Amino acid sequence: MPKLSPRDIRRKIQGIKNTRRITNAMKVVSAAKLRRAQELLYSSRPYSDKLYELVRDLAGHVDRESHPLLQEREERTIDVILVTADRGLAGAFNSNIIRETERFIARKTEKGIKSNLILIGRKGYQYFARRDYSIVKGYDEVFRKEVNFGIAKEVSEIVRERYTNREIDAVYLLNNEMITRASYKPVTRKFLPFELPEEGAEDYSVYTFEVDEEEFMSRVLDLYLNYQLYRAMVESNAAEHFARMVAMDNATKNADDLVKQWTLIFNKARQESITLELIDIVGAAEAMK
Repeated sequence: MPKLSPRDIRRKIQGIKNTRRITNAMKVVSAAKLRRAQELLYSSRPYSDKLYELVRDLAGHVDRESHPLLQEREERTIDVILVTADRGLAGAFNSNIIRETERFIARKTEKGIKSNLILIGRKGYQYFARRDYSIVKGYDEVFRKEVNFGIAKEVSEIVRERYTNREIDAVYLLNNEMITRASYKPVTRKFLPFELPEEGAEDYSVYTFEVDEEEFMSRVLDLYLNYQLYRAMVESNAAEHFARMVAMDNATKNADDLVKQWTLIFNKARQESITLELIDIVGAAEAMK
């Protein structure tokens, strides 16, 4: 590496400072977006949890074989719904959930189960589209402004139809989920068929159907699938903003450290330059005597 002049070092320091301003601005923007995303997340969780409890209780009181979305069968072909971000610069947010998806598919493949992908988010779609995977549908620009409920509804309709027509035997959902306000992790859950809790749990609920039972269950399950997928997208969106905020904060701190390091290098280079100039001046003065 050629030795840099003080002028070149000064330019490098200025470039690092410019980068620092960008990363700091992105951190502030992500923090603001995170607050809004968390407000949406924490307001949607109670409804989602109650809807799950309702479907769980109803599924325990009806004939599962009479409802296509409750029927369990041996897995031969499955759909995997993956939720990623549309943008990068969020640390390991996308790479972690993508690796988790690859490991999940590999485990299913070892058991002789074929996996198809439905990809929500540009990063996941870009990654798997370049590789040898079966892709049913891919979506990008999902999180540009607000979480798109229309996409959640469309995807749930796709998997519901494929499951009802016996094209697939199960559906799994993978997304990043907020654990606390300051942490998240990849989560894998079974989306279809609906899983009942373990036997033995006490259940005192009693239901009387005043309308057609099958039609009522169908509508409730449709609502459940739509909203659970929407919640997964909301969870992923909040986790993405948190991950980007942390990544940009770390980048800003690293830029501060680099500015300090290169400032020291600049001072040493400038001192060397001054020393050489003084030596030249002294040498010239000695030669004139």
